[in-house]
Amino acid sequence: MTLANVFSLLAVRWDVNPYIFSIGGFQLRWYGILFVSGFVFGYWLFAKFYKREGLPSKLLDPMLYMLFICALVGARLGHVFFYEPEFYLANPGEILKVWHGGLASHGGAIAILFGVWWYARRYGQKYNIDYVWTVDRLAIAIPFAGMAIRLGNLMNSEIYGYQTSVPWGFIFVRDGQTLPHHPTQLYEALAYLMIGLILLYLYGREANKSENRKTTAIYRGFLFGLFLVLLFGARFVIEFFKLPQEGTDAAASAAAAAAGGTRLLNNGQLLSIPFIIAGLIFIVWSYKAKKPVLRS
Repeated sequence: MTLANVFSLLAVRWDVNPYIFSIGGFQLRWYGILFVSGFVFGYWLFAKFYKREGLPSKLLDPMLYMLFICALVGARLGHVFFYEPEFYLANPGEILKVWHGGLASHGGAIAILFGVWWYARRYGQKYNIDYVWTVDRLAIAIPFAGMAIRLGNLMNSEIYGYQTSVPWGFIFVRDGQTLPHHPTQLYEALAYLMIGLILLYLYGREANKSENRKTTAIYRGFLFGLFLVLLFGARFVIEFFKLPQEGTDAAASAAAAAAGGTRLLNNGQLLSIPFIIAGLIFIVWSYKAKKPVLRS
């Protein structure tokens, strides 16, 4: 027996029901619970940030509503236009059927950036906060929400990787698979967890320095810049292990294979590059502007 066969026997047979329960026509999915839990945890984090920096708790609710609406609408429209524009243009009614699946994190990220602009414009001057101050804190919360969403993808047996012989491969039974595949949902979830913990540590360290009147090591905009570089950098790398997504992504990969070659970069990677570049710009800008991380 070859080593590959041994690893195949060690693979995780993933046959989890994506539904928690069903009552009549109502079905509650693990994905929905995990999606909402990411926002609940983010709300809790922002409550801690606001309390530590002396901001009123009444600012939390509009932040939560803005994030939820922008993330949901932006991620849905991102999937529609980045991955399956032909299908949705031919069937526009399907755009509203979010429960059928299809959310793109890049679209959600773009929509949230516009939502933060509204939030900072609405409350910034009165409470002495600005756009960069807000996205610095979002940078800490979003990786944890991203982790929860990828765990939801795992429960749905979707968005996984190529076949593999590694011992931690998953056989996604409910998607008709009989051989192990890379569990790229777990790869992303673990990467996002580590990124969130790193950013949370950096924020806490700077807050403690400020309270003890010590010299700061990072400046406003650094956390957001580092978040963009790390998160979309991780996404870029993990995409090499991920199967092509439906729609234009799969079609482009199939066309490249038919031509006797392979597609160098997929849609997820191409969309990640501008975010990585923007992150580097924010990091450089933060050290030129030298604004304090905390609200003064």
